[in-house]
Amino acid sequence: MSVSDPQQFAQAAEDLCRYGRILYGNNWSPATSSNYSVRLNADTCALTSSGKHKGELTPADILAVDMEGNALTAGKPSAETLLHTQLYRRDENIGAVLHTHSPTVVLLSQIWPEDQLSITGWELQKAFAGETTHEGTVTFPIFANDQDIARLASRVEQTMQEHGQGVAYLIRGHGVYTWGKDLAECYRHLEALEHLLGYQLELLKIKGERPL
Repeated sequence: MSVSDPQQFAQAAEDLCRYGRILYGNNWSPATSSNYSVRLNADTCALTSSGKHKGELTPADILAVDMEGNALTAGKPSAETLLHTQLYRRDENIGAVLHTHSPTVVLLSQIWPEDQLSITGWELQKAFAGETTHEGTVTFPIFANDQDIARLASRVEQTMQEHGQGVAYLIRGHGVYTWGKDLAECYRHLEALEHLLGYQLELLKIKGERPL
């Protein structure tokens, strides 16, 4: 099997490798953690292969998969592929997905007692697509970690149907999924989220609050 546009796939692979180096350099994707993808068309996306060091990605570490998570080119799809394709299937405007494991997200998601985390009053909220004021409230669902990825993807979809899609969600003690129209927007969302959650974590320290 192969991709319909090899040149497009090659460009996507280069872009994913480049962002992999950036994310690794930020300490958001240590070692072989994390996975990233780019939509190729309505039926296909380019995705990082399983078990690859994200600071050392090469185009050979990127494969194409269909929306059911089946490999179309050489490589082993990430175990979490269905969390990417769930997003592409539900919204044709999503063009890229980044899943990362930064210390801030992992720690905050682990200690936060509720199943969602809401942020308001920060100017940086306007970095998220559709947000035009610091006075709004941005909410991120927090899901329990689950090795049954199909079940987790179904839970994510149900939550989005009931409460809206947003731009990101957290998995407790695991990491974050962020998406956007392309890699640039997706990275912008992730960078803003990292800072906003960092503010939240620092506030807990300053106030001496213990969520658990």
